[in-house]
Amino acid sequence: MVVGYVLIQVEPTKEVEVLKKLLEIPEVVEAHTLFGEYDIIAKVVTSTLEELTQIILNKIRKIDGIVGTKTLMGAVF
Repeated sequence: MVVGYVLIQVEPTKEVEVLKKLLEIPEVVEAHTLFGEYDIIAKVVTSTLEELTQIILNKIRKIDGIVGTKTLMGAVF
């Protein structure tokens, strides 16, 4: 199992809209708003690193209002 914590920067006033879209993605098991450099943190759980990469590139980064991401990865044993 691969876990990614995605730190997300969002256009001003789009935080709630982006948070709702993130929670529609089955692999996003948690998402919370933040204050500071990043606006949202999302916990993404997948079976493989390749799957995690595809979720971030093809689903998360394509959400309207997201201007940047940073991913911290780990593996669950």
